[in-house]
Amino acid sequence: MADSAFFCPLSHEGILAVRGSDAGKFLQGQLTCNLNYLSQEHSSLGARCMVKGRMQSSFRIVPHGNGFLLAMASGLLEAQLADLKKYAVFSKATLTDESGAWARFGLEQGESALQALGLALPEDTGATVRQEDLLAIRVSPGRAELWAPAEQAAAVREQLTATLAEGTLNDWLLGQIRAGIGQVMEQTRELFIPQMINLQAVGGVSFKKGCYTGQEIVARMQYLGKLKRRQYRLALAEDAIPEPGAQIFSPTHGSSVGEVVIAAHAGNGCELLAVLSADAVEDDNLHLGSLEGPRLSLLSLPYELDRDREIQR
Repeated sequence: MADSAFFCPLSHEGILAVRGSDAGKFLQGQLTCNLNYLSQEHSSLGARCMVKGRMQSSFRIVPHGNGFLLAMASGLLEAQLADLKKYAVFSKATLTDESGAWARFGLEQGESALQALGLALPEDTGATVRQEDLLAIRVSPGRAELWAPAEQAAAVREQLTATLAEGTLNDWLLGQIRAGIGQVMEQTRELFIPQMINLQAVGGVSFKKGCYTGQEIVARMQYLGKLKRRQYRLALAEDAIPEPGAQIFSPTHGSSVGEVVIAAHAGNGCELLAVLSADAVEDDNLHLGSLEGPRLSLLSLPYELDRDREIQR
């Protein structure tokens, strides 16, 4: 169903809200994305790093009311909330879990359903439109998120079913994989720096915004380093979906050469995003779980890495 029109609830994520007069200033010093680029008409991907540059979370951030909403994997929310609160004690910013206040849906080829709700969403990635209490966000070509207050969830779902089939979260994640958008999950917390999941290639890192936690490591990698591990898309001819963080091995190297980022069913097998060492990818001899595990084959991504272009953000 990933190639056809459908909607599904985004049950795997929660919402961290940061509100107050200092919300923007506080987050600007904490996140990889540039809050100056955000507006009522534009959202962004982003990440929050530890001092050593490893990501504690990745998310989509959306301006809302007197602050911002960050949608991230539910398993990350409690730890991320606790860590950010330690830095917010001297700011006029309040951090809360607003997961229960929102219902979120993923829409594949759902333009007619959005228009029926009064939401004409541009094709530009990150574009955001609002109609009363509803938000629609373009997350990649042909794919959108619809956010509704929890008390409107049933009514919105009923309207969606009038024009779209209901799919599964797996269908949605497969579209995310094919868009090349990696994501930090509970199992991969503090494992990757942003460039390892190509976050800078999809607008989630700004190199012009100044200091934030972990910025020195992230900037040094972009300007001075050679990225030896990055995200690739692969196929697996097995039904079992590997968990985030599952090891990928190379018999050529005789060792683990990477980890799964996210995975989903695709036809008779799976597709996945994984962070892998570049030299192991060149050998094209990759196996899941062990040196003798099932073979993985490389697939293309819908974008190319371009350091010169990326540093202009």
